[in-house]
Amino acid sequence: MEKLPKLGLPIIFLVVISIFLLLKTAVTIDAGESGVLWKRFDGGVVTNELPLEEGFHLIAPWNKVYIYNMRQQNQFQQDMEVLSSNGLEIKLDLSILYMPKADELGLLHKTKGKNYLDVVIVPEVRSAARSVVGRYTPEQLYSSKRDVIQKEIYEEVAKKVADQHVVINDILVRDVTLPRTIKEAIERKLKQEQESLEYEFRLVTAQKEAEKQIIEARGKADANKILSASLTDKILQDKGIEATLKLAQSPNSKIVLIGAGKTGMPIILGNQ
Repeated sequence: MEKLPKLGLPIIFLVVISIFLLLKTAVTIDAGESGVLWKRFDGGVVTNELPLEEGFHLIAPWNKVYIYNMRQQNQFQQDMEVLSSNGLEIKLDLSILYMPKADELGLLHKTKGKNYLDVVIVPEVRSAARSVVGRYTPEQLYSSKRDVIQKEIYEEVAKKVADQHVVINDILVRDVTLPRTIKEAIERKLKQEQESLEYEFRLVTAQKEAEKQIIEARGKADANKILSASLTDKILQDKGIEATLKLAQSPNSKIVLIGAGKTGMPIILGNQ
């Protein structure tokens, strides 16, 4: 009975050591993540191999695994202060859509670290935003250039971080905030321009309507001239005779005065 405790202590010790080693050597990488292996006695960060994929892994207890989120991430930058082309302060709200390059994760960890967002991406976005916004006036930024500056900021940032082991999927300009007095002045100017365009439209419409009426009047006048020129006395007499004959043939009672008209045409009087 006294030997059992003596045998039990080594067994308990071995179990504890086994659990400790298992905890130190077992690594689980969740969905959407990858791991960078760091070897204490073999050159540090492994950069010449692909990162560890999702699942369960066993490593030497003296090594480490640094886990990275490989999904697209969204970083919101609020009230980023930049200057317009005329030196006025503009505030931008930006969303940065980014992710690490999977096949360069070891290099990213070795050269930038897990805080690569603050080390690489945010400074480049701020630099590009200052550069791009500085090309435009506040009026352009407020009215029609938001999509343009968004595209230009994205292109500049994507180019600058191309060799920094990260991918910029997009940069979205969510809001452009101008000084209140400048914004109100721009809104007044835009309103005046809109009213001016509406007034010009009404003038053009009225002018076109007047031109239409003039053209119609000229057409009628020309038609009347042609008709008058074609109606000779002979034609009028023939038309009168034709009408008289038709009227005389009708069954209605009538009185015919021969040669009573100014032109010698019959005058027919009747009760119908």
